[in-house]
Amino acid sequence: MKIAVDVMGGDLGCEVVIDGLMQALKKCQQIEKIQIVGDEVEISQSLERLNNIESRFQIIHTSEVLSMEDKPVEGLRKKKNCSLAVAMDLVKTGKSDAIISPGNTGGVVAAAAIKLRTLSGIDRPGIAAVLPSKHKKFILLDAGANVEGKPKHLMHYAIMGDIYAREVLGIADPNIGLMSVGTEESKGNELTQETLRLCKGLDLNFIGNIEGHDLFSDELDVVVTNGFVGNVVLKSCEQLAGVMMGWLKDELSAGLIPKVGALLSQKALRSLKKRVDPDNVGGAPLLGVNGTVTIAHGSASSLAIYNAICNTVEAVDHNINKLIIDAAAKANDKLPTNAKN
Repeated sequence: MKIAVDVMGGDLGCEVVIDGLMQALKKCQQIEKIQIVGDEVEISQSLERLNNIESRFQIIHTSEVLSMEDKPVEGLRKKKNCSLAVAMDLVKTGKSDAIISPGNTGGVVAAAAIKLRTLSGIDRPGIAAVLPSKHKKFILLDAGANVEGKPKHLMHYAIMGDIYAREVLGIADPNIGLMSVGTEESKGNELTQETLRLCKGLDLNFIGNIEGHDLFSDELDVVVTNGFVGNVVLKSCEQLAGVMMGWLKDELSAGLIPKVGALLSQKALRSLKKRVDPDNVGGAPLLGVNGTVTIAHGSASSLAIYNAICNTVEAVDHNINKLIIDAAAKANDKLPTNAKN
């Protein structure tokens, strides 16, 4: 297995990314090669500072970087030799089995759509963000790849989320819910009502409409929505988790007694921080494209990169794209004529 990694697109520099790659190689022996794509001088200096002795790294030099400020499609057109584009080409040409990038999310989606195209039977790819619930995790899909969508697209998200939950997260029979403004079938808009009808016909454990307050209840494994709603939910959850940890820190440092309580509660506080830390997930897969693509956060730590590599290896090992193609073909055959376009 070969994995291409765009090490230049993140906010923290390539050394943090490479450190995570070195940790992942110690665990993932099935990786034959990690192709580090970026500035050769910076990469070599980082490997030297990290005292690298790993022989499974291959440096692929590029002279450009797609920055967070670049407009995705325009940036890719102007910067044909950027690290993201070159890494994506490695997957396109079969020289790599997967790509990971902590760079411009829109750029990753655009590059994958342009260079890899979507899988047979899938019209729109979706970002599958993994979030913590009360005692486990759930998938939010789509978390921002497409701000608009048709009922058929959301039906495909349900299929892809089910497969990812089973094959990568190890959930035997995932519960799938459709984000709406009420649990009754009559609630929602035209998009959610038609999506509900299509998803009820799938051979999945689809439980129907769910509301925002159901997200963290442990009853859900996959939450289906369009990219606009999904991205708002994702960003709100990320910010709320950060704010609440800040509130907790402020309260525990406000006087001698809270400080003593904090000292006695260190183990519980570390456990809480770990549960809400997105680095423990690592990245979000872009499902529905003809390749394995993982999008890491721009500020991803070495731990996040490590986990992104491990999840990517699982996705490649389980050949989830073949499973998606087969399941989508079966579902598309049952679509009414007016829902096929």
